[in-house]
Amino acid sequence: MTTYIIRRLIMTIPILLGITILTFAIMHLAPGDPTSLMIDPSISPEDREKMIENLGLNDPVHIQYAKWLGRMVQGDFGTSFIRKGTSVSEMIMNRLPNTLILMTASTILAIIVAIPFGVVSATRQYTKLDYSVTVASFLGLATPNFWIGLILLMLFALKIPIFPTGGAETLNAEFSILDRLHHLILPAFVLATADMAGLTRYTRSSMLEVVKQDYMRTARAKGFKEWTVIYQHGLRNALIPVITIFGLMLPTFFGGSVVVEMIFNWPGIGKLFIDSVFQRDYPVIMAITVISATMVVIGNLIADICYAIVDPRIEY
Repeated sequence: MTTYIIRRLIMTIPILLGITILTFAIMHLAPGDPTSLMIDPSISPEDREKMIENLGLNDPVHIQYAKWLGRMVQGDFGTSFIRKGTSVSEMIMNRLPNTLILMTASTILAIIVAIPFGVVSATRQYTKLDYSVTVASFLGLATPNFWIGLILLMLFALKIPIFPTGGAETLNAEFSILDRLHHLILPAFVLATADMAGLTRYTRSSMLEVVKQDYMRTARAKGFKEWTVIYQHGLRNALIPVITIFGLMLPTFFGGSVVVEMIFNWPGIGKLFIDSVFQRDYPVIMAITVISATMVVIGNLIADICYAIVDPRIEY
């Protein structure tokens, strides 16, 4: 297992390099000039040229990338173009905890809801409960989370104001966990919706295959209670493909958080990323790209490790 983990970590290096090269190229090919948002329109052409040179934007793109990569491997993401003198690392560290809280809450919510509903739907196949769970799952998969977010905001923040319209905490209020949870409920639910529906479908399909296996009949013949047969003997085996799918879903959590953070004005790195794209703040865009890509790669690695833990037959 240790050799496998080391091999996978080494394989992430060319993947991350490829992602950064593509992002850097697309960023520079996109129309727009970051200096147009930074410079006073009345500034002289000489001063404008001097500022562009100081930012290193006069260099060819491959030279800019090489310089950025050299700093990045040393842990230096540079300073923001727009927020002059502000370290990019500092900006991200201020926002990253909020994004991790949102993603963790969404992940836990998706697992808590999807697995029990998937199991119940499979063990009660073709009943009203099974049909209800199936319809709800398809609705969750087919409905964009930005639309769900806007509807929930209109219903539960404007029409029936029981949740705040946005932000991670009440302005000018003392720190309170209950206040944070109050702000977290709607964005976490919206972010979890699609993955909750997908995991429910995969859990149901996987359980339907497992409940027909011989060892399930053997467990019942031995006199085990139905709860023990389903959850102790069946669910563990049914979770093997679900864990793999869950690992593949991790990128959607991060991608979805960008949209959800914008809708709910959640101060995470997703909102910082969108703001930076509009402002052409290249150092911030590249830093967030590297961090998000690393999180996705590590998430998939954790899924593979869990896969081996759940199924001892798997050897690496």
